[in-house]
Order: sequence, then C-alpha cells, then structure tokens
Amino acid sequence: MTEQQNTIDTSRWPSVNRLTNPLVQYLVDNADVLRLGVEKLDNGCTIIDAGIRHDGGLEAGRLISEICMGGLGHVGLQTSQTFPHWPWMLSVHSSNPVLSCLGSQYAGWSLAHEKFFSLGSGPGRALAGREELYKELGYQDKADKACLVLESDKAPPAEVIDKVSRDTGVKPENLTFILTPTRSLAGTVQIVARVLEVAMHKIHTLHFPLHHVVDGMASAPVPPPAPDFLIGMGRTNDAILFGGHAHIFVKGSDEAAAKLAQELPSSASRDYGRPFAEVFKAVNMDFYKIDPMLFSPAAVTVTALESGKSFTGGKLDAALLDQSFGFNA
Repeated sequence: MTEQQNTIDTSRWPSVNRLTNPLVQYLVDNADVLRLGVEKLDNGCTIIDAGIRHDGGLEAGRLISEICMGGLGHVGLQTSQTFPHWPWMLSVHSSNPVLSCLGSQYAGWSLAHEKFFSLGSGPGRALAGREELYKELGYQDKADKACLVLESDKAPPAEVIDKVSRDTGVKPENLTFILTPTRSLAGTVQIVARVLEVAMHKIHTLHFPLHHVVDGMASAPVPPPAPDFLIGMGRTNDAILFGGHAHIFVKGSDEAAAKLAQELPSSASRDYGRPFAEVFKAVNMDFYKIDPMLFSPAAVTVTALESGKSFTGGKLDAALLDQSFGFNA
C-alpha cells in the first residue's frame, strides 16, 4: 500500500450491498415488465436472467448498471449529436466514483469451476474482499444480503454459489446473481455503462492518488448487439475506446491534472487504432497480451478544482465507431 492510498478516508463510506438491495428487489418485482426471468434454485439462491432465455432490454441494462455501481451511480439514456449514425448515448455519473466504480462496478472477482468461468462484478465483491484492491481502498462492506452481476450466458454452478456464500458470509438464500450475456441488450448497456469505471481503473493503474478524485461523469454511444460473441464484445469495448468521454474533477496541482489528461485516454496505448475485435484476434484472444493502457475512454477532461482550469486529452473517432458497429454507408 502506498502512502497516497493510505490517505483515502473510508470512514463515511456506505454499504454498497445495503444500498442496492431495493434496486435488486425492484428487478424481481418488475420482472415481467422488464422481460427478465427470476428463478429460485434448490439452495435458495436467486438467479435473474437478463438475456439468456428472456429478452431483457435497454431499461433492464440501465437498472443493472446502477446495481453494479453499488447504488452510488446514475445511468441515463439520452440523445446526442456527437455521432451522426449513433444518436443514443449512455450518461454515467457518480458522486463517489472510487467506491462506486472500483469498490463495486469493476469486474475483478474471478469465479470458476470446471467449464464455468466469469468475472464477478457489483456490490458482492466488497463483502468478500478477495482482491488486493480492497486492501488499498481500506474498505470492507458488511451486509446480510449480496448481489453479483456476471457477464455470462449460463447460471453459476452450485460450487461457485457455495464459494460466494462462504467468501461473503451471506447465506445462499440471500444471494442474487444477475446474468447479462454480452450479446444481449441488457449486457450491451451494462458493459458500455462502465465508461466511467474504466477511466477510474486506469487512474488507479497510473498511480494518480485516488483520494484526489472528487467526482466524475462520462458518456458513450449505445452500440447494436451482435449474435457473434467476439463482434459483440468488440462493439461494447469500442463504444468506450472510440466514443467514450469522461470528465473527472480532481484536487491537486494543475500540472498533475494536465498530466492525467494526457495519459488517461485510450489513444495513449500502443494498441489503439483498430477495432477491439481485431486487436483481440491478433493476440489469439489472450487478454493479458493486450496493452492494459488501452482500456479507457477515447477523450477525457480533467478539471483541477483548486484553480478551476480544465485539461483535455484524446479524441472521439466516429469512423472507427462506424467500422466496429457495422455501419454501411
């Protein structure tokens, strides 16, 4: 742990699981309207299907995105003139982006058993605290109910549910797993709604002091889903890499803010410039061979609160978005 990370004040941080309990219950109570499937397994665990055997949709994805953000984020759908062929955008805001994005939304908990593998996202991570990140944040949630979001097209096996129950200290009957396949509308929305989270994750990777991040908001276009997993994954990533714009408000010097604005955008990566599906195929679908600095919004604005000055970096690229999203002029 660095001295900078030690200075994060978590004393007033709320429970992300308690904040999201009413949001999860809303999904269950309105499952028919939202085109979701709700199933209770033999062990009592609740499975919410948002795109496997049930259609789900954009609104389901928007609500699930707010659950991913631990109840500390607002996600909206709105029109924009930024990209002529893709007029609908997701706007994301959190008044506590460190806890909301890193402490909850980030997909950092690896869950595997035999042929099943998924990265757990959402507030349940903060109960388990299995990642080094929680030691850095100095945050441990406490709650008797938990929710995890999985970008998966199959339900987790009993062994994975038992592991989550043990690690979180939550009984299976108080666990909820929300399943959002990449190819689904809800899955597409909840991935693109990570546009602020990927900015926060890269801020952390760049070792910018997290306690200097005060507020944040971001936007990205909504891509059309694709039945092919690789194309669908590429489009959701490209929505952020080529169409995402994050605005971060920070404490500290103008020099530090200006440096962050230059280093944060996706164009600062050696792998920038091709649709993500091409980059992924070129490394034989091995995520670890992709430059980690690629995963960030296309454009950023960093405002230094003490001086009131703003600094920009990166650029939006409509041509690459059209190529990725399958637009034919």
